[in-house]
Amino acid sequence: MIDGWMRERTEGVLSRVAAVVGRSGVTPNVLTVAGFLVIAVAAVLIVSGRLVAAGVVLGFGGLFDALDGAVARVNGQASRFGAFFDSVLDRYAEAFLFGGLFLYFAGDRTAQALTFAALVGSLMVSYTRARAEGLGAECRVGLFTRLERVLVLIAGLLTGFLVPALWVLAVLTNFTAVQRMWHVWQVTREG
Repeated sequence: MIDGWMRERTEGVLSRVAAVVGRSGVTPNVLTVAGFLVIAVAAVLIVSGRLVAAGVVLGFGGLFDALDGAVARVNGQASRFGAFFDSVLDRYAEAFLFGGLFLYFAGDRTAQALTFAALVGSLMVSYTRARAEGLGAECRVGLFTRLERVLVLIAGLLTGFLVPALWVLAVLTNFTAVQRMWHVWQVTREG
């Protein structure tokens, strides 16, 4: 939802930055790994209770996530492996973040349950799209893509409203997965 709107408004700037980065010799896969490592640092900050710092670092990690694909496109380095690698490290990054939250909320079973539900929903949003595309069905529908998930988590970390952010993530990620299942059922039904 926000993803398309944001992409339209940042594509020109992102392409120019990507061209400069690409000329420096930095490859898209290096940016993918760097982004993952930055997000892993955010997860460690969450575990240590440094939530505002984690929110800032997570925002910085999101820039790498946007830049790796842009560098690949602008510099003619896009590859099927690169897309696959980026997607896999994105899932690891999400798992690290939610793992950090789970540890941060040790002793608070409600917050841990919300964290688990948000993790499952996040992974299912990505999996439903990947599986649909494996079946040849386009699946870019849904309310809560990766950008929305990251923005809600950053907002929760920066404001201290982390449990409400987890409620939003737990509900809307799973809702989006169901939206995608419904969409794929609609486009793949016979007859």
